[in-house]
Amino acid sequence: MLSLQDAKNRFSAVVEAALSGRPQRVSRRGKPAVVVISASEYDRLVAAAGGTRESFADHLMAFPEGALQGRAQIRPRDVDF
Repeated sequence: MLSLQDAKNRFSAVVEAALSGRPQRVSRRGKPAVVVISASEYDRLVAAAGGTRESFADHLMAFPEGALQGRAQIRPRDVDF
């Protein structure tokens, strides 16, 4: 893992490594921060993830019937304004 300063100093080498298929991990203040990958690899990952995502509404509709029944028994309080 490269430090941020090392990645800045060797940016061309970091890009070349990423383009050759070797993702480059970069840390900031000693903690993992980012991974540099090629644009084609990024596009592949986005396309793969996009095909499996469902909408939030579909996610809610997929809840098993009765899973939220305990919640349905709670009545709202009367409020005077």
